[in-house]
Amino acid sequence: MRIKSVPFFLLLGMLIIGLGPVFQTQAQTNDRITGFFPGVSFERFAESIERDTPYRIYFKKSDVQDLKVSIQATNDRIEDVLTAVFEGTDLKFAISKSKEVFVTKGQEIKVSFPSDFFELAQSTRFSEGKQDEFVRNRRYTLGVPGPGTEATITGQVTSLEKNTPIEGAVVYDKESMRQTITDAEGRYRLLLPKGNLTLMIQNIGGYTEQRLLDLQGNSELDLTIGESIFSLGEVVVQSGAISNISRPEMGVQSLTVSQVKKLPAVMGEVDIIKGLLTLPGVNTAGEASVGFNVRGGAADQNLILLGQHTLFNPSHLFGFFSAVNSDMVQGVELYKAGIPANYGGRLSSVLQVTPKVGRSDKIGGSGGIGPMTSRLSLDGPLGKKTNFILGTRLTYSDWLLDFLEDRADLGASRAFFSDFNGVIQHELGSNDKLELSAYFSKDRFQFDPDTVYSYANQNVALSWTHYFNDQLEATFSVGQDGYQFDVQGEDNLLNAYQYQFGLKQQFLKAQFRQEKGDRHVLSYGLHAIRIQLNPGEINPYGVESIVIPEKVEDEQGIDASIFFGDEFEINDQWTVSGGLRYNLFSALGPRNVPQYAEGAPYLPENIIGEESFSKGKWMKTYHGPEFRLSARYALNNWSSLKAGVNSMRQNIHLLSNSSVITPTDTWKLSDSFIRPQRGIQYALGYFRNLEQNRIEFSAEVYYRTMQNLLDYRSGATIVLNKRIEQDVLLTRGKSYGLELFLRKNTGTVNGSISYTYSRSLLQTDPSEQKEQINGSSWYSSNFDQPHTANVVLNVEMSRRVNSTFAGKYSTGRPVTLPISKFEYGGSERVYFSERNGFRVPDYFRLDWSVNLEGNHKVKKLAHGSWSFGIYNILGRNNVYSVYFIPENGKLQGYQLSIFASQIPFITYNFKF
Repeated sequence: MRIKSVPFFLLLGMLIIGLGPVFQTQAQTNDRITGFFPGVSFERFAESIERDTPYRIYFKKSDVQDLKVSIQATNDRIEDVLTAVFEGTDLKFAISKSKEVFVTKGQEIKVSFPSDFFELAQSTRFSEGKQDEFVRNRRYTLGVPGPGTEATITGQVTSLEKNTPIEGAVVYDKESMRQTITDAEGRYRLLLPKGNLTLMIQNIGGYTEQRLLDLQGNSELDLTIGESIFSLGEVVVQSGAISNISRPEMGVQSLTVSQVKKLPAVMGEVDIIKGLLTLPGVNTAGEASVGFNVRGGAADQNLILLGQHTLFNPSHLFGFFSAVNSDMVQGVELYKAGIPANYGGRLSSVLQVTPKVGRSDKIGGSGGIGPMTSRLSLDGPLGKKTNFILGTRLTYSDWLLDFLEDRADLGASRAFFSDFNGVIQHELGSNDKLELSAYFSKDRFQFDPDTVYSYANQNVALSWTHYFNDQLEATFSVGQDGYQFDVQGEDNLLNAYQYQFGLKQQFLKAQFRQEKGDRHVLSYGLHAIRIQLNPGEINPYGVESIVIPEKVEDEQGIDASIFFGDEFEINDQWTVSGGLRYNLFSALGPRNVPQYAEGAPYLPENIIGEESFSKGKWMKTYHGPEFRLSARYALNNWSSLKAGVNSMRQNIHLLSNSSVITPTDTWKLSDSFIRPQRGIQYALGYFRNLEQNRIEFSAEVYYRTMQNLLDYRSGATIVLNKRIEQDVLLTRGKSYGLELFLRKNTGTVNGSISYTYSRSLLQTDPSEQKEQINGSSWYSSNFDQPHTANVVLNVEMSRRVNSTFAGKYSTGRPVTLPISKFEYGGSERVYFSERNGFRVPDYFRLDWSVNLEGNHKVKKLAHGSWSFGIYNILGRNNVYSVYFIPENGKLQGYQLSIFASQIPFITYNFKF
């Protein structure tokens, strides 16, 4: 026996000269232990043993957190080493025949397994079932021995509770750290070294599970994992953290519903999009708005996808609530850079919201009741091969308006919204699946008795997914997205009017995903969209109205793209993701287009004629490529460097005189005078995970340039403007910034900290002849907020109680103010500052919430929980906007605040 304890004075001396706590073990040629461990933690000691010997050590972290290992071993047995390490403690160990070491506290476990427990018949395919109670600790022998040192495992990961595929789960090898992420059908493919290995499976928002494998050759392994089951000796690794390091794309942020549910929310409603505002590079110009700005881009430059559906207005109730029902969401990904080639049509970002699918074993559901809203969702099987999920929300906020102190000033104010969405899936066979999805929403509100506003989203799609083989799958989709709003003015019967806007787009998509060998993942396909747009019309409302009908000509266009992408793993260090998307947009007739004098600005006096285009005739066509390229270099298993560049095109424009999305904003297609927006972004980032992936850190810098943006002449008219090209100004933009993000995923205290420095600047294009804003110099965009910081602190008081504090700070947004007055032509005039030359006061808010879970008994009719808290607990008067009103011959300024006091909330949630 040659194990020696290290004397304290010797250890102290070694620390002083810089040798401790660094330790080194010699390469093991057998099962014996050789190494010097000067006061290291037991976790690091176990990692060294697992790295250099065939042994695998399983323990509970809390049992060994205070244990320090101070020994020297030379070719010793592991039994003797562990006996010396645990001497004087209450820790016991047992070793199985397959070299699994089980460490327990207080009582030694007996390792007694059937003779065939760790030895299964060699097979090229194995599927777990619910009857396998101890699959986490069983050794699977897979595949038939053959040449080569590596083999490929393929399979599907499904939920133990719901028997549904799990998308976004990370499957990786604990030793080599090779990993992959399951697709929408829960399928994975992974190339691994042959021999004994530990396969880890991490579900998003769940816990890590393990499978012990003896991999002999290519094989299939279908995995069934629980959503809240701890495996023996597990290492808690968040799937988002691993993909943060390994995936080649940068500027990609993921959110789980469980993370968002812990955040304090206005009126107690969980809000997926509001959760995005805690991430770096994402901000909003207004407190009561679901519209958001990404890396200096406008709110309309974000593509918001709910499954296959495009949401043009993602808000409810003046922007207080998101249009996305959190109970119907499986996961959220925001692409700020490194946007895959299969996405296009917007300049700044893509928000992909993945809907839940129904369980296939039993009927269940969830819901919630709050002071302003209620929601309910149901899901389950419809026969053996069909499942469904349906969800709805509605508000009953009118009763709250009756309690407001200034009720008399609000008149007959009313507000209401409802939404419905659902997904039905049907398996045609083992290789084919049909999916029907739909989303509908309706908002209606009024601030006084004579004006009623309403808007609605209507989306429906049918998708067919076909698996040609394990390497190639295709999804074909057809559907329609729609958005419309309506304003009814009834000031008096003679002037009563109805103003309407409508947009529809029919789409056809064909997308292919192919694994080419073990290192290429190809994606390719085509998208075609037909857009029909009613830019606005006004009609008399009622038989007594004398309002003269007026209508802006309808617009139509075809937006088609073909794309190809390849994610290529060059080696363990280098992974490259590249893509090319070619976009073609054509504006179609019927349309009457004015002809302007050549070289003259688009002004009324320069019109020299008019050209008519018949229905379906191509008026103007724009086309061009979009490039996507990003690369990752792995510095080690825990850190990587990434760089990327991507270019985007946008053929549809939002016409708005505000900084945020409002219900009366209209959209405009590119045409003979308004060209598609174009932009290119460069980004560089450093990503690192700490404490065994429990903490993730990232730092990114970016620079963007944009062309063909739209700004407005002073005094521009947006509503019912038949010649909008005369009031918009061709503008270019640039934005740049730094984003820092730190997130702790596990532990009693967890949360995130983010900081963003970002500038967003505009300049009137030098070729623009109508007007040059601010003398052609660069000026701040409406959403230029240089400094933004977010802190989310979550304290897990117990398994049933957690409390969250969330704080936000941002620089005040730019505004244009009147700075003097003068007399001209016998009347007094107001002189305004340069555009966006001033800023409203800085924004700061602190929120708090508590979530109380019911007991965790399995046999209950329903599992309930309570959420309560306070939004804006400091009661800060954060400024939303500044406006001026003439009063007694003077121009009086006012600041408008949306939430100028504390907003308490309480919500009861349930699931069954």
